[in-house]
Amino acid sequence: MTETQLPAVNREWHLVSRPVGWPKPEDFALVEAEVPQPGEGQVLVRNAYVSVDPYMRGRMSAAKSYVAPFELGKVMQGGAVGEVIASNAEGVEVGDHVLHFFGWREFAVVDAKQAVKVDPQAAPLSTYLGALGMTGLTAYAGLLRTASFKEGDSVFVSGAAGAVGSQVGQIAKLKGASRVIGSAGSDEKVKLLVEEYGFDAAFNYKNGPVSEQLRAAAPDGVDVYFDNVGGEHLEAAIGSLNRDGRIAVCGMISVYNSTEPVPGPKNLARLIQTRGRIEGFLVGDHYDLQAQFVQEVGAWVRSGELKYSETVVEGIENNLEAFFGVLRGDNVGKMIVKL
Repeated sequence: MTETQLPAVNREWHLVSRPVGWPKPEDFALVEAEVPQPGEGQVLVRNAYVSVDPYMRGRMSAAKSYVAPFELGKVMQGGAVGEVIASNAEGVEVGDHVLHFFGWREFAVVDAKQAVKVDPQAAPLSTYLGALGMTGLTAYAGLLRTASFKEGDSVFVSGAAGAVGSQVGQIAKLKGASRVIGSAGSDEKVKLLVEEYGFDAAFNYKNGPVSEQLRAAAPDGVDVYFDNVGGEHLEAAIGSLNRDGRIAVCGMISVYNSTEPVPGPKNLARLIQTRGRIEGFLVGDHYDLQAQFVQEVGAWVRSGELKYSETVVEGIENNLEAFFGVLRGDNVGKMIVKL
């Protein structure tokens, strides 16, 4: 086994109770543990950046879902990228940088087969958690495959200033959308969407009914709606959907912390006259697009055609507050914790 000088203490976040409604600090604990040693076929990674994402709220619940819940009293998981500091696996050397799924901690032991080598010379390490990572692939697959985007489509994106939404809108423009509309939760984010990301129109959903603002921004309706929010946004999109319109449901952050069942859209019958389609998706079902995604989107990132923003929080001790910030919508682009 090859290794660099190993530290003595590993700090990691544990889930200690399942949140009801909005998560509270007392539902979590920052724990000191020994730095784990890699076994056969494993590597030890010093995490440089870890990801916090809205879907993690679902894993804090014990309810049956598409992925197992976080275990109480155990370290949580999430995307991370870092440097290999000890290797007990062929093909992965000390000094290599890898992407893996053992975030919420400073050091992680990872099976080499579950670690994806990344090149910090090709793109900043943090982008492998965002623009060139899971969130970027989510945008790419959801728009192009699930929503069956085609040139000339009018596209509406909710949560458009977030990590996924901002890429959906830009990819749609790069692929020839006739009009791209975004919603966000502040006037500053609205300005960013239009002036930085090239959206044709955007609105602050807090400034009035979403349905009215959407009709004003898209008087000719929308062909594609990429849903990150659910609730009022989904109902408004159904109301503005054109003939043969498609809705890709990526997330519904507006209902993640609800303690009571949330009523669905009241206008679903409109799908009959529009022949509309609503389809949910998970990025894990579309990893066959990974190579195509990295090639195409990586070129756009390098050329500057696709812009991305990151909200960076410093320190593992602030991992929890960064996660709360995502739920509040504090972030512009990808929320990342730098260790």
